[in-house]
Amino acid sequence: MIKVKKNRDQIDEKQKNQTITANLTTTLNTFKDLYAHPINSDLSIRTFSIPGINQPAALLSIPSIVDKETIDESILNPLLTSKDETLDVQSYITTLEVTSETIIQQITEKVNNGHVALFIDGEKIAYVINCAFFEYRSIESSENEIVLKGPKETFVESAEVNFSLIRKNIRNENLVFEKLQVSKRGKDDVYIGYIKDLTNEDLLMEVKHRIQQINIDTIQNLAILEQHIEDNMGSIFPSILYTERPDRSTTFLMRGGIILLMDNSSNSLIVPITFWDLFQSAEDDYLRLVNGRFIRFIRIFSIFITLLISAIYISVTTFHPEMIPAELLLAIANAKEKVPFTPIIEILLMELAFELIREAGLRVPLAIGPTIGIVGALILGQAAVEANIVSPIVVIIVALSALSSFVIGDIGLNFAIRFARFLFIIGAFLFGFYGMVAVLMIGLFYLVSITSFGVPYFLPITPSYVAPNQNAVNRKRVTDYILRPGYLKPKDNTKQ
Repeated sequence: MIKVKKNRDQIDEKQKNQTITANLTTTLNTFKDLYAHPINSDLSIRTFSIPGINQPAALLSIPSIVDKETIDESILNPLLTSKDETLDVQSYITTLEVTSETIIQQITEKVNNGHVALFIDGEKIAYVINCAFFEYRSIESSENEIVLKGPKETFVESAEVNFSLIRKNIRNENLVFEKLQVSKRGKDDVYIGYIKDLTNEDLLMEVKHRIQQINIDTIQNLAILEQHIEDNMGSIFPSILYTERPDRSTTFLMRGGIILLMDNSSNSLIVPITFWDLFQSAEDDYLRLVNGRFIRFIRIFSIFITLLISAIYISVTTFHPEMIPAELLLAIANAKEKVPFTPIIEILLMELAFELIREAGLRVPLAIGPTIGIVGALILGQAAVEANIVSPIVVIIVALSALSSFVIGDIGLNFAIRFARFLFIIGAFLFGFYGMVAVLMIGLFYLVSITSFGVPYFLPITPSYVAPNQNAVNRKRVTDYILRPGYLKPKDNTKQ
């Protein structure tokens, strides 16, 4: 059975590399065989006669991805009313893009992308006409990267619509969207967006090389592509920025970066990036200087709270009680008097409970998601305290840790920080503050070893010899953005 299937696949490949014949019936039978017609109901073959040349013809298309009104008005009507005995198809169909193809493989690829193939008896040429019409949702406001001040538009699942959202911000002929095919069976296209007089050629070649190295049946969307091209698939920290905002993608393009787009993905991937790009928000530059700096430092502070507050509680209550004021120590001891568990058990129970509530709030229907998050946390925390399973201060600490994690907008960094929090808790349980310092040092060593398409991940903190991004840690005045980030090695370094 396997051998028969393999032989069949080889026949199909050989057949696809052939040219079409002048006999219309033979040509249509070939495409019927390729598309499993009539078993495959999503294939349309419309036969008719062109009166001018008195020859039978046929239109082959996939109805679910073409505009039927365009086919009737711009293709069929002109051909059926033609009286010219020397018919020139391209002169009759002037409102649509028309190309001539002879290879079966090239015709099928275009038909699969929403084109219509016109075959005329006696001609060895297929006229391929672009009538693509893929369904997609309308442009809406961002759900994951919410801003109060700034544009509200977000990407949709159509690459062409996303092109227009980018070009609305960058009206320059140097903006290029280059198409590469990344899968054997799915025939998925990846669009590489860059500004050709800014982007470094070596960086562009590296991105293309990683995409072309992929050998897989299908890549459904950018989330899958990201895992194939990132520097280290096992890293807990993302080395590619995943954003759904056109304005944020535009900002990185103007720096000299590269964005990746695909159909079926309402996001873009941005490469290369640094760690500091992940916790920045599109709104940072839209706010006034003082407000932007304040919000950014709040975001940095929230990362440290998420990482350390639970571990600090375990350290001071287990190893370093002398660091706690006497009144607070007595209050903690009084609250823990009836609790049978050690601090590490209390913290882990509540941390895991809050992670379950967070995940449940995401997976249930949208209408009741917030209700589950709020009610579940309140009821669970109060019940756990009244049942003497945990002390009240543990509920406060874990709730503060969970609340701080919501400030981290990037989903990849959010998961990384939440995972690293448990490493600090384990370090604090084993060795107190010494264990926390050890985990911190190992984490820093790990961060400085990561790269994103060859760019050191912890720029501009280290290495210091690389020209830093002026807007990396501290928000600058808009008039101070004079140079583009040196790590991108853009062709034009000056912004102002």
